[in-house]
Amino acid sequence: MTELANEMLQHVPSLRAYARSLTKDATRADDLVQDTLVRAMSNIEKFREGTNLRAWLFTIQRNCFYSERRKAVRETEDPDETMASQLSVPPEHDAKLQYAEFEDAFAQLSAEHREALTLIGAMGMAYEDAAETCGVPPGTMKSRTNRARKELARLMQLGEETVHSSAVVKSAV
Repeated sequence: MTELANEMLQHVPSLRAYARSLTKDATRADDLVQDTLVRAMSNIEKFREGTNLRAWLFTIQRNCFYSERRKAVRETEDPDETMASQLSVPPEHDAKLQYAEFEDAFAQLSAEHREALTLIGAMGMAYEDAAETCGVPPGTMKSRTNRARKELARLMQLGEETVHSSAVVKSAV
């Protein structure tokens, strides 16, 4: 080790005290001292002989601390990745493909089934109102809607519960 490196080590207790006053945390202070010494060693050629080594080290430490703080302002802790999971966006082409599949399957339904799904699923009408609109009893409208959902699920090769929720119909029609 060089003479300058040995002299740096003599300033570690003072650097630790200064770091603790800046960070208010012993662990972060130790990390800051380590970062300071690493930076000082990697930039040793910039130190001018005959100048104040302690002041140079404290300046490096202060700059490390403020750089860390500026960086922390731009960062958000997200240990369980809740924030990160909200940033992802599903690819658009998946939705376009699903919609094309839906349109295809929907077109294959009978006119009565398309009408039932449109009134109940897409427009959100009550069974009674949809039945009145079509001029059929409410029970008939319920069974048409149920059969239409089952047929749509079969055509799209989906589980019945997916289509029964009407989410597919509501988002697509």
